[in-house]
Amino acid sequence: MTVDDARALFLAIAGRAPEGVWSSAGRANLIGEHTDYNEGFVLPFAIQHRTYAAVGMHADLRIRVASTFAPDPVELALEDLSIFDGPAGDAVISGRVPEWAAYVLGVAWAALAAAGRTAADVPGVDIAIASDVPVGAGLSSSAAIEGAVAAALNDLWALELTPLELAKVGRRAENEAVGAPTGIMDQVSSIMGRADAATFLDCRTLETRSVDLGLEREGLVLLAIDTKVEHAHASGGYRDRRAACERGAAAMGVPWLRDLTAADLPRAQELMDDVTFRRVRHIVTENQRVLDTVEALAAGGPLVIGDLLVASHASMRDDFEISVPELDTAVEAALGAGAVGARMTGGGFGGSAIALIPATSVAEVTAAVEAAFAAQGYTAPVCFTITPSEGARRDE
Repeated sequence: MTVDDARALFLAIAGRAPEGVWSSAGRANLIGEHTDYNEGFVLPFAIQHRTYAAVGMHADLRIRVASTFAPDPVELALEDLSIFDGPAGDAVISGRVPEWAAYVLGVAWAALAAAGRTAADVPGVDIAIASDVPVGAGLSSSAAIEGAVAAALNDLWALELTPLELAKVGRRAENEAVGAPTGIMDQVSSIMGRADAATFLDCRTLETRSVDLGLEREGLVLLAIDTKVEHAHASGGYRDRRAACERGAAAMGVPWLRDLTAADLPRAQELMDDVTFRRVRHIVTENQRVLDTVEALAAGGPLVIGDLLVASHASMRDDFEISVPELDTAVEAALGAGAVGARMTGGGFGGSAIALIPATSVAEVTAAVEAAFAAQGYTAPVCFTITPSEGARRDE
């Protein structure tokens, strides 16, 4: 799906050309999983797969949304965006808004609030969405939608929001309009990414900085391995992990697990049941791995971060228990075929792994992963390289 697909869909629903097409990127996380909602550290990057939003304004005070991946457009009066004022996710749960459309409409609702505007202050819009971000692969197809729509409305409605404010808009849409309790990592990466770099984000201060990856210089690429095991962030597993983190912080008398270090883990083990302790241990050690990865990249480049990636996967598998056999198989097969490092990426319970490999080994590693899946009787994975890329932008 491209700019042309979004433009063609807009023409079909609106009978005219859009005023522009905006896009934002999917994202993969190099390291730092489930640390974001614990006010910790993350190191994601935008990828080349993008979601496009063709948008045009009109006189009637309505917002119409269509997508290439949903059969029916959704239409709402701008003043009725207030349906998202209720309990988180209620408009979706009650069936008043399809979940896919809540990502778009929720952004409009949150963007107006962030800019201190009301539905009466802006014209109606038509929005047509097309995307080539793989859905269900853990590559933040939702954040790409949010980023593209937020960038478009920021321009057309003259909201004057900064990139970080747009990321907050996307997070609020996902948390409150859709009802998925995610952190802000996906939106920051999708909107603020740049080529051959990751974005270091301190989720407490929301300070960001670009971290050069140097993949091209070292002859390396990142291979995504989509296990085809679909997951849903709004499902119980994600909520259970978040609740465990909150229990752990309360037991230790701190507001967030960000406030703990490895030196606190022996005391934590004494105070908590085994499951809660292991959840806490993952967050504490993962935060340190993110900091160590940033330091290692600066000192030695991407060739020296492999052990950190592998340790991250082991922690997610054993302590946070969000991996699945297919993800473990992908990581093990990639490492066996010569990957510098590999780990699952994303919220877990399915989705994708990433492997840091020599650019000359793509075919070899792909074949090894496919053979390992076949030997286990799993659905064939889809392997493709992902390139750290630019974030939100206007395409035309």
